[in-house]
Amino acid sequence: MSVRVKLTLSYAGFLMLASVLLLAAVWVFLLRYVPDQALIVPGSAGSLTSGVFPIRSNLLRVFAPRAAAVLAFLLVFGLVGGWILAGRMLAPLTRITGATRLATNGSLGHRIRLPGRKDEFREFADAFDAMLARLEAHVAEQQRFAANASHELRTPLAVSKALLDVARADPKYEATEVIDRLHAVNTRAINLTEALLLLSRANQRSFPREPVDLSLFVEEVTETLLPLAERQGVTIEASGDITPAIGSQALLLQLTTNLVHNAIVHNLPEQGTVWVNSRVRPKTVVLTVENTGEQLTPELVSTFTEPFRRGTERVHADHAGVGLGLAIVKTITHAHDGTLILTPRSAGGIRITVELPVTASHADRR
Repeated sequence: MSVRVKLTLSYAGFLMLASVLLLAAVWVFLLRYVPDQALIVPGSAGSLTSGVFPIRSNLLRVFAPRAAAVLAFLLVFGLVGGWILAGRMLAPLTRITGATRLATNGSLGHRIRLPGRKDEFREFADAFDAMLARLEAHVAEQQRFAANASHELRTPLAVSKALLDVARADPKYEATEVIDRLHAVNTRAINLTEALLLLSRANQRSFPREPVDLSLFVEEVTETLLPLAERQGVTIEASGDITPAIGSQALLLQLTTNLVHNAIVHNLPEQGTVWVNSRVRPKTVVLTVENTGEQLTPELVSTFTEPFRRGTERVHADHAGVGLGLAIVKTITHAHDGTLILTPRSAGGIRITVELPVTASHADRR
């Protein structure tokens, strides 16, 4: 049976039960004040005969058919009224079911937009609409990502094919030059593939979690990238305290590397500065990376975590990367239940802040 039929039978059954109880109460009330028999005296109340008459049995003969008729009417009324009421109650659910079917078929642009006062059905419909909006945005983002990734992967292959075609068509073409350019193109393709794999791994959260210290990652990364900073004319200033967190050592090291590398290559043409700081708050550990650079708007900064958004107008070196640096930072941060904040500096450049949950033991000590 459908839910509407079940509700109809439930309404009708409850109405019948209440009616039976009411009639039973009336009958008991009548029996309490009506005697079994009555003595009729001639001349009283216009009676011409005398004798003993059974009152209760006569009352039962009169009451029973009328009570049955009332119950029959209430049964029909309960079934019809219950069917109408059940339909009205389930109408929002019907709309939600229709929207669910559309979403199942791939139509994520449809919204329920249930009217009326805020009740359980309205809250459910609003939550369903919010879920559809998030799914639609996520699917659109994934489609853009897939298109961009396909384009980025296709580019080095097309360049490699063009180089090989030129070398094959011109026997005098310098082989060393072809090899060098193919090596550069191949290296870029490998870096892009590794970045995509890292992004997928962080998205799936398929990594072990263990105690880590972000300050150690800061030291390691600044030492590793110091030669690059010197070639770019950028000064790195690192400071901070022990910052105990829980997560993947490999992913959090990659996060720190991407932030510092991004701060170096997206900087002033000369005499730029990068500030790296790690500190502990009552419930979080904070990693902050700032750099000098051009004046940026909040609108532009908000797009830097999008995949393949390189911001090439800010790059003054040949280390632009594959356009996934901050996208990977964002994914790793969210995979560790953290928060990523990008803020333009008033003097130029950008401040990037990563907040991660502090270890439980350290939080208890505080």
